[in-house]
Amino acid sequence: MTSRTRKCTPAIVSGRRRKAEQFADAFATILEFADEPGDVSDACATLAVHAGIAAADVICCTTLGRHHQGEDHRGAIDLLASVDTGLARHLKTLLDLKTLAGYSHDPITLAALKKAGRAMTALVDAARRAP
Repeated sequence: MTSRTRKCTPAIVSGRRRKAEQFADAFATILEFADEPGDVSDACATLAVHAGIAAADVICCTTLGRHHQGEDHRGAIDLLASVDTGLARHLKTLLDLKTLAGYSHDPITLAALKKAGRAMTALVDAARRAP
């Protein structure tokens, strides 16, 4: 798949890093204060997806000087795979949950939420380590 990309600037890296952190922090905060994780699983999974996308942008920006641009985030998986295939698998995990969490009537299971949390954490941690 051909990925549409955009050249990165320091402002893009800083902004995407900030968004990755905000979404990840909101994910953790909501889960911490929820009476039942299942009651907030869709919202938290959506936050994990957005944190992972922003983190992937940071990783690609700092490594490749460009990040994925466009509505089809699947191209981001391919671009990230050119940097790190393990991180690309984490991004795929999150993107596979995006429609279910945000647009479906079916709720995200607790197992899927845990998987999303692990994928998000791997990506955000990698973005934190990026220069």
